[in-house]
Amino acid sequence: MQCPRIVNPETHNRLLPRILAVATALPLATLALSLAEGAQVRQRTGQEVVNSACVACHEKGVNGAPKIGDRAAWIPRMSKGLDVLVQSAVHGHGAMPARGGMADLSDREIESAITYMFNYGVVTLPPPPARAAADTDPFHKAIAGADIYLGIVKAESMPAAQRPASVASGKGYYHVNISLIDSATKSPIKEAHVRVRVADAIGVETKTMEAMSANDSTSYGGYFRMAANNTYTITALIERPGAVGVTEAQFVYKAW
Repeated sequence: MQCPRIVNPETHNRLLPRILAVATALPLATLALSLAEGAQVRQRTGQEVVNSACVACHEKGVNGAPKIGDRAAWIPRMSKGLDVLVQSAVHGHGAMPARGGMADLSDREIESAITYMFNYGVVTLPPPPARAAADTDPFHKAIAGADIYLGIVKAESMPAAQRPASVASGKGYYHVNISLIDSATKSPIKEAHVRVRVADAIGVETKTMEAMSANDSTSYGGYFRMAANNTYTITALIERPGAVGVTEAQFVYKAW
């Protein structure tokens, strides 16, 4: 019969910390590998998310969903704040299931998809490199406590009844829209006086915008003639009720 091996207490005391260190290191190494693999998952662009999930309803406006690129439909919703729209998509709204039916969509991917649908047909945006970079959208400026959004569509895409006689055919004209949101309260800014100056290398045209109300959201619009393929500097001159001075927001737009 083999006698049991007797371990010297001093040897046992030296080996025990090493055994514990190895036992602890193994699960930590496994965890680090899992985290590294997760970090390599590529974030989908807004266009990719829209094409794979959102297009089913937003392409044709199924169940009242705002159509892709229909800024007139998106602006009242955007006036509530981008974060509110993201959370609505995260939790589901009306006929839209949570996260658009794609459980693996991240909040950031949903935000990119909404931004893509809001700007489709106006400008093609890369995904913002950081959430804090509010001005990655060249049609959005945050100035003097106000979020200022520029919207431009060809006049012929506007309802004929809304076009003045001077732009009855709509050919060569664009409808310029300025939406104003209070940065602190996320409420639409009403009763503002808004002028817009459109300039290119040839000339300048300045007009006072008319208030346009829809779904409790107020924006300000007007028609301008723009030549295709010309680049224009569009400057909004905004006087807010109770504010001192004029807020000036400048955008660059290439007509198409």
